[in-house]
Amino acid sequence: MHTEETTHVQVQPADKAKIRKIWVTAGILAVVTALEFLVAFTIPLEMATLRIAIFVGMTIVKAFYIVGEFMHLKYETKVLIWSILVPMIFVVWMLVAFVYEGMSIFDDKYLN
Repeated sequence: MHTEETTHVQVQPADKAKIRKIWVTAGILAVVTALEFLVAFTIPLEMATLRIAIFVGMTIVKAFYIVGEFMHLKYETKVLIWSILVPMIFVVWMLVAFVYEGMSIFDDKYLN
């Protein structure tokens, strides 16, 4: 018994709006990344705290944009956004507190 299979592939035209949105997103992320590199390499080491604060802030902005665009979070309800945002704020605060406490312990142990 012979069965004949035919497959028909229909190519749809490219959606120009979606392609433009992808390029705009890539451009925004590239600009923020370039600014991060600029901050990392141009601010002197004497201003390390300012440099780190700016760098972390820009990284968080980029992370929000990535999560919003690629995980489609910006199209979700506000309750879901806040349920993710509030714990992240506490995690960042916890990391800053741990680093500060660790630096204090290091200073007490090795510099005094």
